[in-house]
Amino acid sequence: MRLELARRTDLALKAIAILVDADGASVFGKDLARRIHTTPHFLPQVMKSLVVHRYVSSSPGPKGGYRLDADPATTTVLEIIEAVEGPFDTARCVSTGEPCPAIDSCALHTPWTRAMHAVLAELGSVTLDAIEPSS
Repeated sequence: MRLELARRTDLALKAIAILVDADGASVFGKDLARRIHTTPHFLPQVMKSLVVHRYVSSSPGPKGGYRLDADPATTTVLEIIEAVEGPFDTARCVSTGEPCPAIDSCALHTPWTRAMHAVLAELGSVTLDAIEPSS
């Protein structure tokens, strides 16, 4: 069993942390790509969902960059993860990946549901101003 975020989500969270640290200033795309250890060509794919959901704005062109539009004091890590990966499906069974039946659920249904809700609650309680940019 693996519980992990997609690479794109990890890069998006790193980019968000850098933009929070920029304190409202724009960060050039090539500089942001370098700082999160990706290519300038892949960066727009990382940032696209953040722009679509209006957490970030972008300016095109060689001198273009990204700026945080979300309020880091009220926007949560969970919101960013769901913007990139889509909403968590809490109705899927951990054993089969199918929707959990109301009757005859798997042996892990109750503890897994509690654990998943605890993880989501924790991610939903961490705001962007609490995350640190990685080096």
